[in-house]
Amino acid sequence: MAGLYLTMPVSDYTFLKLPRSLQDLQILRDNLESYTSDYTIQVLVGYCLVYVFMQTFMIPGTVFMSLLAGALFGVFKGVALVVFTATAGASSCFFLSKLIGRPLVFSLWPDKLTFFQAQVAKRREGLLNYMLFLRVTPTLPNTFINVASPIVDVPYHIFFLATFIGIIPAAFVTVRAGIALGELQSMGDLYDFQSLATLFLIGIVSVTPTLLGNKSK
Repeated sequence: MAGLYLTMPVSDYTFLKLPRSLQDLQILRDNLESYTSDYTIQVLVGYCLVYVFMQTFMIPGTVFMSLLAGALFGVFKGVALVVFTATAGASSCFFLSKLIGRPLVFSLWPDKLTFFQAQVAKRREGLLNYMLFLRVTPTLPNTFINVASPIVDVPYHIFFLATFIGIIPAAFVTVRAGIALGELQSMGDLYDFQSLATLFLIGIVSVTPTLLGNKSK
């Protein structure tokens, strides 16, 4: 980030802060739009670094970053950017938790961890489908999944695939909403009933092969 700062023109960058509200996000969007065309590489790299940092250390607010991607880069580039950075950040969090996260998970989410561990053990043969279901639907918080997966022995390749594929639907919804950022009155407008129903439908489809396999046995 320091290297990026040195390549940018002398200016007032007090607007640069992690957005905590839609108002903060709109101010950030309005200021960054002019830089995106002239300093595209710097904005892209800075965006990726911030998103990965937030995901790695479980800092709330990545949904605002996803909205910002839509506002600055459009739907297709924005979705690609969000999927890449979210997967990279989740992977960093996975390995960080594998090293030092066990005490934190046991202290913050003991009940969720017990439930998650039982489900993972029960669905070993169809674990990818189950992890896809969790990523697509809001059944468990994504932050918890990132931190708890190495604790309950979810293999990284399954974690990676489920994350990379599973976050695409939600990323599309959020990035598309970012294009019409000025029309959002609250974060409640982001996921309407139709969007949530669609995500749950995708999640049910993803876990169906596992359920049919268990039934046949």
